[in-house]
Amino acid sequence: MRVPLTTRDFLDRAELVYGDRVGIVDEPTQPAPSLGEVSWREVARRGRALQAGLDELGIGEGERVAIVSHNSARLLELLLAVPSSGRVAVPINFRLSPEEVAYIVGHSGARVLLVDPELEPTLKGIEAEHRFGTGEEYEQLLSFDAEPRPWADPDEDATATINYTSGTTARPKGVQMTHRNIWINAVTFGMHMQVSDRDVYLHTLPMFHCNGWGLPYTMAGVGARQVVLRKVDGAEILRRVEQHGVTMMAGAPAVWNAVLEAAADWDGEIPGRDRVRIVVAGAPPPSRTIARVEAELGWEFNQIYGLTETAPLLTINRPRAEYDDLEPEERAKRLSRAGVPAVGTRLRVSDSGEVLAQGNTVLAGYWENPDASAEALEGGWFHTGDGGTIDDGGYLTISDRKKDVIITGGENVSSIEVEDVVFGHPAVAEVAVIGVPDDKWGEMVTAVVVVAEGEQVTAEEIVAHCRGKIAGYKIPKRIEFREELARTATGKIQKFKLRESFWEGSERQVN
Repeated sequence: MRVPLTTRDFLDRAELVYGDRVGIVDEPTQPAPSLGEVSWREVARRGRALQAGLDELGIGEGERVAIVSHNSARLLELLLAVPSSGRVAVPINFRLSPEEVAYIVGHSGARVLLVDPELEPTLKGIEAEHRFGTGEEYEQLLSFDAEPRPWADPDEDATATINYTSGTTARPKGVQMTHRNIWINAVTFGMHMQVSDRDVYLHTLPMFHCNGWGLPYTMAGVGARQVVLRKVDGAEILRRVEQHGVTMMAGAPAVWNAVLEAAADWDGEIPGRDRVRIVVAGAPPPSRTIARVEAELGWEFNQIYGLTETAPLLTINRPRAEYDDLEPEERAKRLSRAGVPAVGTRLRVSDSGEVLAQGNTVLAGYWENPDASAEALEGGWFHTGDGGTIDDGGYLTISDRKKDVIITGGENVSSIEVEDVVFGHPAVAEVAVIGVPDDKWGEMVTAVVVVAEGEQVTAEEIVAHCRGKIAGYKIPKRIEFREELARTATGKIQKFKLRESFWEGSERQVN
């Protein structure tokens, strides 16, 4: 027997098994009225009311519903409810410019647009056939006292969400995630992280970002409580961990750096010690950060590797029993790898050094972009665009984005390796290593550094720090100091922007 795997399965189970439990705790302070604590039964009821409202508007199966919002209970229920009725959710990065948001709304063909009240003044010029704020107007959409029209023919290969990549060099591409993609990612994530109904998950990750990595579905399926955090703040994260008994969080390395900074001023024992496990993705974290998370916070450090195009889970690196007796530095070094393939995922490295992936979480294609789809899935493998190596134990190490490899004097230099060493200097808060044009070397290894607050450091001191830790040709020959690094809306450093000032006017554009 074959039964379609759809996102509806997660909310249905939450309502059936854990209906009376609190499912979502909304952000208490926000422009829209907070929903407070919402039971799983009420989440499911509101989801059906939303579907009935979309029926009333004439929004059919397969049509798109776009949402631009900070983290909120309403965004969470939209991610659960919209696909479950056969429609397509299009969560949009709230940090994007109005022009970028307008492009996504238009490109996706969304007939419905829901906007966070805080963003309304900025996005007021963006048109859609049906437009609602995610506050009182949204509640009116849920006022239809009727059972929603059932999904006529549930199909696990139907598009459930379209997630637009941040687009560092061109127009963003719409990643089509099917119900099967999301379902398998959610269940696989839950298995590897041993998620249960005893967990309390704090949304330190933007829900628009790859559907909150799919964890809203994982948590709903096991009836775990989900606590909404509207904006990332290190001290506030510690307070929420203490207040709600949080056991699990996910986010980019910058989130945990903020927590580490806040922990230095925390009065009393760090909450969640020996209870909290965090999942890190988005950039390979320096081993020093990993060691600090485990030593100073007492939280379990886990790392995954993946992309929006893979739902995202491709690999996972959890502390193994064999690591228990290792010295902290060696343990952190092992945890700094991207990890081993998640169950059902196959990885290999191409002759050119690119990481290729196969699995049930790989995208169906890019929305309205067949050429990009064919290129990404050439040869039956998804081309990640990342360079890496796989050791005999199956552990993947990401060496670099292929486009970020620096070629200096005929030698390839991994910017990640150099960044890890430079970041080891205690006065360095952030660093990005890039290649800039040089007549002698072809490209010169250049470090762009943000100095930690209250610290001072010279270029000479950073170079001295690097000596003996990496080969001489890898040591930055030029160091620039900046107050901040350019980032994408999802928090990734935009190296192409850092390069612009160095490469402007150059005849060569190697990178």
